[in-house]
Amino acid sequence: MKYKSTRGQVRGISFKDAVMMGLAEDGGLLLPESIPQIDVNELEELAGLAYPELAFRIISRFATDIPADDLKELIDRSYSTFTHPEITPVVHKDGIYILELFHGPTLAFKDIALQLLGNLFEYLLEERGEQMNILGATSGDTGSAAIYGVRGKKNINIFILHPHRKVSPIQELQMTTVTDPNVFNLAIQGTFDDGQSIVKEIFGDLNFKREHALGAVNSINWARVLAQIVYYFYAWGQVSRATGEKEFYFSVPTGNFGDIFAGYIAKRMGLPIRRLILATNANDILSRFITSGDYSISKVNPTLSPSMDIQIASNFERYLFYLYDENPAMVRNIIAAFQDSGALQFPAPLMGRVADEFLATAVDDAHTVDTIREFYNSTGYTLDPHTAVGVRAAQNLNLQDAPVICLATAHPAKFDQAVEQAIGELPQRPESLQGIEEKETRCEVIEASVQAVKDFLIKISENENP
Repeated sequence: MKYKSTRGQVRGISFKDAVMMGLAEDGGLLLPESIPQIDVNELEELAGLAYPELAFRIISRFATDIPADDLKELIDRSYSTFTHPEITPVVHKDGIYILELFHGPTLAFKDIALQLLGNLFEYLLEERGEQMNILGATSGDTGSAAIYGVRGKKNINIFILHPHRKVSPIQELQMTTVTDPNVFNLAIQGTFDDGQSIVKEIFGDLNFKREHALGAVNSINWARVLAQIVYYFYAWGQVSRATGEKEFYFSVPTGNFGDIFAGYIAKRMGLPIRRLILATNANDILSRFITSGDYSISKVNPTLSPSMDIQIASNFERYLFYLYDENPAMVRNIIAAFQDSGALQFPAPLMGRVADEFLATAVDDAHTVDTIREFYNSTGYTLDPHTAVGVRAAQNLNLQDAPVICLATAHPAKFDQAVEQAIGELPQRPESLQGIEEKETRCEVIEASVQAVKDFLIKISENENP
């Protein structure tokens, strides 16, 4: 399997090189040159597999340059850190199937990809005799999951940008209490979109990227999306075997379009998804695109679901590539127009195609709190605010023709203040969060600028290589 860029200037590269490159050197995002197909018979076979074996069967189709035994070992090691034997179990509550993606080390769905990516990086760096400086930005969960994926690993430093005082207290502590010498937390005086733009601009400086051996953990890295494809197949298998149904809706709370794009690729591979429900909070640029063809930036609104407080979805370009029939020239023109104006309007014929794949709705904080409360009162099950957005979106659409599987993207204890507001009590903390406020922290508050981040990275590099 070879990989190509959405912008057309990079193609024919291996999976290993795609992982190490992160952002394509032409500024685009990497995608497989073809999408493997899974037929109905194989789909039924996959439905009976344990999660690590299923992950190997899916990922090996895209990672053809890693020996099978090595890939199996990397996958098995990555999911041995999870606390639930099924890795991503499915529970049935109040007519909705909830896919729990929060049983990893940092209690968020990002662990599923970043435990694997951390092990891939270590494997490839050792194979090549190289070192890497990982640079990433987070709206909350990616940062801690990336840090836990590479903390203490050989030949890797990690630099994570998060918006100062704009993530939940627990999210901040999960990052800043990791004091391993290869971990650097940078709180930027700005928004997540500022951090994401800084990271993209630095990766676009190819000389700086090469000189400082930069690697990407954000969902611009194809390996992130690839790992997330697996749990769509797993959930389909679990619910299909339980119900006898063969086609489902998936409701996906998303701000960066990465998690739902993994579902889109699963559908293109042959997974019978009726439609993907895109659920956003008040930062509704993606739901406006789906419902009206309007993709225009507005101010970032702080919400109770901060991981979705995003206005520029970094994975949207990958979807545009397929929407425009894999035409990189069109993608380049559209991205340039968006960078100039901050707004795109899509014509009706294209939006007809979008409507065949997606439904969408936005859920504000008041309805998020109501959903957490009502769901708890009726089932005893506690939703985190992001998952509540996905559940409410499914409820609002009132779909009757197929079951709905909602992605539960984080443990409610990560957003305990929002949960307490809804149900009047704090959710029970898992062992990994107990006493976290008493732990030592390390973090640097810096200006939200490209130069400030570069200067910090250079300073650390010079201290390590006097």
